[in-house]
Amino acid sequence: MSCTFLYFAYGSNLLAKRIHLNNPTAVMKDIGYIKNFRLDFQRYSKRWRGTSATIVETENSTVWGVVWELDKCNLSTLDCQEGVQDNIYHAMSVNVETSNGTILNCRVYQQCDNPKEYIKPADLSIDRRPSPLYLDMILKGAQENNLPAEYIKFLKTIPHNGYKGEYDISLSLLED
Repeated sequence: MSCTFLYFAYGSNLLAKRIHLNNPTAVMKDIGYIKNFRLDFQRYSKRWRGTSATIVETENSTVWGVVWELDKCNLSTLDCQEGVQDNIYHAMSVNVETSNGTILNCRVYQQCDNPKEYIKPADLSIDRRPSPLYLDMILKGAQENNLPAEYIKFLKTIPHNGYKGEYDISLSLLED
């Protein structure tokens, strides 16, 4: 029986500094993508002062991310970070295809209440946009882990909500 599990991150946990705040055992294993899902934003996060990312089942779409290997002792901290106990996200299993074609079964989190209709990220209304800090975490994590240039270009098309106030997160994340 394995003492670890694989987790597919596509949001702020792309960034090593972010995932290690609550999950110190996380080790980056690979990058990869999930098929037939799209990246979207809907639910407002008090912590991030804007919407947080989710994945929504969508034919012919892909979401890139990072596969982290974590010790099972971090399963509860990851669930807690994702708000599973508050029905913000629920955990599910997905097959992640890595750059070399390997398929890895990973835990992933999807919001419990997802948008029904597809709106291009560039066209999201202000109430559906992530905050500048949250979006920056996603972009920095994508760049840090060398996600494909086309995907990073796509992430850069996502507008933020312009929030300029304080955030309810660790100050270490606010430092460069």
